[in-house]
Amino acid sequence: MSSIKMRNDEGGTMVMEQQANGLHGRPNNMNKLFAMNNDRGEEEESSSSRKSNASMSSPRYSFGTENSPWNQSCPSPWIVSSTALENDLGQNGLIGSILKEEGHIYSLVAAGDMLITGTDSKHIRVWKNLKEFSSFKTKSGLVKAIIVFGDRIFTGHQDGKIRCWKISASNTGVIKRHGSFPSLTDYIKSSVKPKNYIEGRRKRSVVKIKHFDAVSCLSLNEELGLLYSGSWDKTLKVWRISNSKCLESIDDAHDDAINSVVAGFENLVFTGSADGTVKAWKREFLEKETKHSMIHLLLKQENAVTALAVSRDSETLYCGSSDGLVNFWEYGSQTLSHGGALRGHKMAVLCLATVGSLVFSGSADKSICVWRREDGSVHMCASVLSGHSGPVKCLAVEEDHGTSSNANRKWIVYSGSLDKSVKVWRVPEHAPDLKEIHHGFLTEYESANDDKERANEKKPKPKAMFS
Repeated sequence: MSSIKMRNDEGGTMVMEQQANGLHGRPNNMNKLFAMNNDRGEEEESSSSRKSNASMSSPRYSFGTENSPWNQSCPSPWIVSSTALENDLGQNGLIGSILKEEGHIYSLVAAGDMLITGTDSKHIRVWKNLKEFSSFKTKSGLVKAIIVFGDRIFTGHQDGKIRCWKISASNTGVIKRHGSFPSLTDYIKSSVKPKNYIEGRRKRSVVKIKHFDAVSCLSLNEELGLLYSGSWDKTLKVWRISNSKCLESIDDAHDDAINSVVAGFENLVFTGSADGTVKAWKREFLEKETKHSMIHLLLKQENAVTALAVSRDSETLYCGSSDGLVNFWEYGSQTLSHGGALRGHKMAVLCLATVGSLVFSGSADKSICVWRREDGSVHMCASVLSGHSGPVKCLAVEEDHGTSSNANRKWIVYSGSLDKSVKVWRVPEHAPDLKEIHHGFLTEYESANDDKERANEKKPKPKAMFS
């Protein structure tokens, strides 16, 4: 085995590894995962934003702590390590980081030139160039999921609520509360009819159009204007964004907490759960509503499913689980076929992201594996991003238009961790030219093995047929 380690002043390391078989060895299953407190938050309050000078999700499979004691809105306690960013000459690897004692990073999303972060504190912060641009506050705390659609931001919370925020058209630094899902009017109307109740925790009756446990994941179908939400209450809900209406609630979609949901291709939606299953749902449109039917059980195992991601370019579904594996299924000819498993982590995979030909997997082992999809179903472990001192909980990727080229696209990767930091990486689509990164960045080099690594473990699996 040969390796190339790159390090900069921020203390992060980008490890380019080459191995004879492309595998890191089968990771040991995690014997124990720590439970997260499922505290309930109070009603939220919106605050005017300000400018300044940036599912291990379930109760059974979580890495977390109690809510952060940080509660002040000003000044920001974040520490921005921007030296690398200011001196950025287009090098690959770690280019910047943000560290803060406010709370652990549970969710983040990149939208254009903005980065939005959610923690277990009560603040949701917006960053530009690693400098805090604005923020908004909710009393509930613990933001488990964030997505952006146009000028609106949707957040899923530990208290079971989905909140909507709107970015001001005249001043993007001003973000105000815009409502919640479901709306108060719909909730009251639904609560009048006994048929709209289901049994919740401790056998209490709850209105079925509202989640009664933590909202662990959100996904968006932009073309249809639909929002999907998965929860620890085991339900999958479908919302129309335009009017905040709950179009469908699939009760007991899984036997345990739903950790991930992703809107896929060909009218398919995928869910992964702490019960160890991955399910494929097909969307059908009726006259005034939508209906999702489970058409296949893609995976059933003892280990919790913790993350899902879809590559639309290759029509591939990726699934991370608590045993450290990343399984994937390929879509073609109206079928989903199991393509193999990627082995690169020693502990649970907590998050996944896909872009171009690359797949990123963040893990409880504090590392991020970068996988490159090549011809066919073959994946190669192109690099390992190392620098966090805690589990990597969330990932977001944007193209780096400043350094990308047609020959070699480059991506900016944001990683949020339970070490309370966000790190920013530049990752090339193809292996970097060592001469380009030698000056001031490459600190260790061993002769490279010319043999290509392969990171797939092929396993025969039945095909999932779709009609």
